[in-house]
Amino acid sequence: MAVVDPIADMLARIRNALQAFHTDVKVPTSKMKVAIADILKAEGYIEDYKVEGEEIAIALKYAAGKPVISGLKKVSKPGRRMYVGVHDIPRVQNGIGICILSTSNGVLEGTVAHDKRVGGEILCEIW
Repeated sequence: MAVVDPIADMLARIRNALQAFHTDVKVPTSKMKVAIADILKAEGYIEDYKVEGEEIAIALKYAAGKPVISGLKKVSKPGRRMYVGVHDIPRVQNGIGICILSTSNGVLEGTVAHDKRVGGEILCEIW
């Protein structure tokens, strides 16, 4: 069965695995999902990820018995796309979290997109 919004499906799988205290979660692969997983690893929200054929195995990160990720939110949805300019990139939870954007320079974290002076579609917020 085809998934209407693959990014939302990835975030839901991660959220459900964190609530069940799983050590890892597997999601179907795509270039955008790999780019998102790369940003999550670089920002310290997940331990690691590995592309295994048609799946991405994401090792989740816990600190003091609690998940490092406390919230995930899909911002741009298929029915309503959310685009921002470089000066309108949001600060998530007063700078505690990150937003991930799809830009003309690829999938970037919000502060990196601001430094490169590019706007784009806000994919999700993570805190």
